[in-house]
Amino acid sequence: MFPVIRDETRLSLRELTVDDVDAVLAIYGSPKATEHLSFTPRSRDEVSGIVERSVTSATATPRQEYALAVVERAGAQLIGFARLAHDPHQQRAATIGFALRPDTWGVGYGRETVCLLLALAFADLELHRVWAARAPLNVASEKTLLAAGMTEEGRIRGHVHVRGAWRDSIVYGVLREEWECGEGNRR
Repeated sequence: MFPVIRDETRLSLRELTVDDVDAVLAIYGSPKATEHLSFTPRSRDEVSGIVERSVTSATATPRQEYALAVVERAGAQLIGFARLAHDPHQQRAATIGFALRPDTWGVGYGRETVCLLLALAFADLELHRVWAARAPLNVASEKTLLAAGMTEEGRIRGHVHVRGAWRDSIVYGVLREEWECGEGNRR
């Protein structure tokens, strides 16, 4: 599926472009924004490479990854990076993740971003299952995933090596039939 354009009340998902490097750097280069992510802050060159790979992978057939811009509808400003990647070990399943610019935290944009990703997964791609993982100390992400209708499924011990140590991940999931029953099913 290309191009992806998906709208929520205040946000949209759209394809990344090479012009988005500086906006993505404001997220991926930020120590605050990456504090609970599986990597440390990225350099401009690293972000440029991520964006270039994302733009290239958008037209792959079959498409395995959706790396998308999270954009405020009012003003069309990029405020986040969202990702849905098909799970190579499960048929019709995907993992999702997102990061938002710190100055946009605390107003429900995280939940809206997850809802947009779930709509892409279930309404557009007709997947069966979506899962996400968060750092144990990322309480805001816990609240966001639960508010979007996902269910905590457990802990993967020693899952991510970041900042010189192994870190666990808390895993969440939602099935298509659960999403269809929830308020996330807005087209």
